[in-house]
Amino acid sequence: MALPVRVGFVGTGGIAGSHLKQLQEIPEAQVVALCDIVEERVQQRVQEFGGTPYTDYRAMLDREQLDALYVCIPPFAHEDAELIAAGKGIHLFVEKPVALTMEKGLEVLAAVRSAGIITGVGYTLRYFPVTQMARQYLQDKPIAMVTSHRWGGLPQTPWWRVMGQSGGQLVEQTTHQVDLMRYLAGEIVEVHARYATRVLGDVPNLDIPDVQVVNLQFASGAVGSLTTSCALREGGGKSDLNFILRDALLQYTTRDVKVTPDTAAQPVPWQGEALTIDQAFIRAVQTGNSDLVLSSYEDGLRTMDVTLAANESARTGMPVATYCAQHAV
Repeated sequence: MALPVRVGFVGTGGIAGSHLKQLQEIPEAQVVALCDIVEERVQQRVQEFGGTPYTDYRAMLDREQLDALYVCIPPFAHEDAELIAAGKGIHLFVEKPVALTMEKGLEVLAAVRSAGIITGVGYTLRYFPVTQMARQYLQDKPIAMVTSHRWGGLPQTPWWRVMGQSGGQLVEQTTHQVDLMRYLAGEIVEVHARYATRVLGDVPNLDIPDVQVVNLQFASGAVGSLTTSCALREGGGKSDLNFILRDALLQYTTRDVKVTPDTAAQPVPWQGEALTIDQAFIRAVQTGNSDLVLSSYEDGLRTMDVTLAANESARTGMPVATYCAQHAV
């Protein structure tokens, strides 16, 4: 019988809680250590999920024998936890976005490549059966254009509304839509963005744009457009993804895939094994089969690259080629 995967956490906030609940349902996973700079929070998580509490991740990584580490911290907080873990041969799951600068992301990527460890990033939508159904349908069809809209409200987390800490909505939240665009339509090589703060300028301690528009150039030749807003604080938001094909439109939501007109070829249900993001990562670590992970650290870095390029484009007013399109990453 295979030994359980011994798991530690850096960061035990909201998204970590979601992973911890999933891990609780996976017999092969054993949570042995949790770390958070907020002692009350980590103590509460230990009561819920077990493990030894820490407020210093360096001490945790020094004392605990871990097989895998979840890093679930805000974008600005990435320092050296990933580097220490990689140096010890500990497999890594990093929540999106994986960093706030390409410099940091590339440093971690070099470390995980050198260590030969399995990595995963929290792009959970890739694991939805409906996403696999859309990918299966699109894989042999030329895509002409991709559009996406993510309109919602303003999270209450203080750091989220500070550009220097979150990177803004596109980097921290709408990264999921950017990632699905990449996963379903291929690499994005250039972006041209426009941002504005039009209606939330009076919100205290907010310096992020409340509306963002990005035009996209895909390596395949397809073009795309993405809009996102955090201005709808009273509800009434929207989230969609659309693919224009030859004589057909594929409309994607996390609940359904629809192709119009009805006379076009229709998608068929996906027949593969439906693993959650955490089931896939734990099984990959236990078996050594990294193919089970649908978004590696490198993949997560490529998605972050697109969103950081958009921020640069909005700042300069000029189109910006993605870093990965210009360098051998």
